[in-house]
Amino acid sequence: MIGSPDRSKRLAWMVLLLALMAGVVESLWMATPAVVAQEQEAEPAAEDEPAEKPAAKKAQKGEEDEAVTHSEENVVIWILRISGAIGVFIIVLSCYFIQLVSRLFIDIRPIVAMPPDLVDDLKQKMEKRDYKGVYQGIKDRDCLFSRYTSSGLAELSAGLAEARDAMERTAEVQVVEMEKKISMLAVLGSLGPMIGLLGTLKGMIASFMVIARSDAGIKANEVAEAISEALVVTFMGVALSVPAIFFFAVFKNRVAQISSNTMYTADEFIRKLANAAKAAAKAPAAPSGATSPASAAAPAPKPA
Repeated sequence: MIGSPDRSKRLAWMVLLLALMAGVVESLWMATPAVVAQEQEAEPAAEDEPAEKPAAKKAQKGEEDEAVTHSEENVVIWILRISGAIGVFIIVLSCYFIQLVSRLFIDIRPIVAMPPDLVDDLKQKMEKRDYKGVYQGIKDRDCLFSRYTSSGLAELSAGLAEARDAMERTAEVQVVEMEKKISMLAVLGSLGPMIGLLGTLKGMIASFMVIARSDAGIKANEVAEAISEALVVTFMGVALSVPAIFFFAVFKNRVAQISSNTMYTADEFIRKLANAAKAAAKAPAAPSGATSPASAAAPAPKPA
């Protein structure tokens, strides 16, 4: 897992445990009324035979009314009812997935990592040889470009090679931080089919329970409803997993592209500052108010 593997594993196990608990609670909640209803149906049959015909007519009429009610039921309400607690849990994860993807589209952008106004302002200050203004402008803005350049400026007095090494180390840390933000997409992509499989097992167990408890005849509507639950929950889990895996790949590529482009621009900027520092060192005399890039970035220590 990318980013922090221990944290992602803990989140994955926690989500899977919550889904398992929801399935167990729902199974126990549905099994108890079924047993009670079966016992209540068996008691009137043992009392007297003459009452069988009116009871059978009433049961048949009730089944017809129930069939009409189910046929007029809304599709969304039917999906929520048939999927149960596991389906509701997948819907909650889907809402979190939509919120996460929307936030990542806002945060992980080239314009956020390297604001054009900051780059233009630094170029203008470079042309005017306002190196203190360059350093202050980088320090005041909190973005990926400023982090790269500030780490390079801190080591520029030791040489261009040391400044580039510091920028590369900073880039590695920043890439890991950005990949932590998208690691939850990989968790959702892995857990979606597992939660769907849990719903599949629950639905198949419910269908076989209906068959096992049917002494006189199998109730096709109850068996079909249990199988529908298995298929609907499986579909919901896969529907969550596929876009999560897709957007994980999209944002992973975007992180790599943004980091490389920002690193290239920052390296070019530091190289220009290094060349300006060499030119200032070769100059015979500097004006009273002028400063070199290295001294603006890292002031020399005062003598004791």
